[in-house]
Amino acid sequence: MKSVFRPHPVFLRAVVVSTALGCGGAPSGGVSSAASSASTTGGESAAERCLATAGAKRERKPSEPLRITAKHVLVRYAGAKRAPATVTRTREQACLRAEEALTKLKEGTSFADVVRDYSEESGAATREGTIGTIERADVAPPFADAAFELNAGEVSQVVETSFGFHVILRVE
Repeated sequence: MKSVFRPHPVFLRAVVVSTALGCGGAPSGGVSSAASSASTTGGESAAERCLATAGAKRERKPSEPLRITAKHVLVRYAGAKRAPATVTRTREQACLRAEEALTKLKEGTSFADVVRDYSEESGAATREGTIGTIERADVAPPFADAAFELNAGEVSQVVETSFGFHVILRVE
C-alpha cells in the first residue's frame, strides 16, 4: 500500500549533513485524545491501522539508485532503541503521533516545522530532519525500503524501525 504525497517545492531545500540515524532524543509528547480514541470501520482502532501501515512490507525497486538524500521525523516510544528514559509513550501512541506529523505535512505545514514539533532525534530541528546522503546499508532495513521506494520530493507513510516511527522525505 503506497501513497504518494508530493510536498511543496519549498520542502526540497536541504543541507547535506552526515548523521547517525536514531541518535539522541527529546522530551516525549502524547497524541491528541481524538487520535488516541479514534476507531475505524470494521472495529479496527486507529492505533491498529497505524501499526499495520507502519509495519507494511515494501518491495525493493530493481532500478533504485545507490544513494539518496533524505530527511525524516522520528517519534520514539518507551523501549525503542536509544529512546531516553524521559520517553514514556506507548508504541501505539508513538505511531499515532507520527501519523499526526504526516497529517500536518499533508495539510501544508513545512517539513522543518513538523520536524521541530514532532521529531525526537537530537539536533533534528537544527538540521530540519536532514540525515544526509545515505545508502541502504546506512539505515535500518524498513527505513531503507521506504526511503528508496520514494521518488524525489515524495513523503512516505509512517514507517516503523527499532528506533521508533518515521515519516521520511526523499530530497534527491
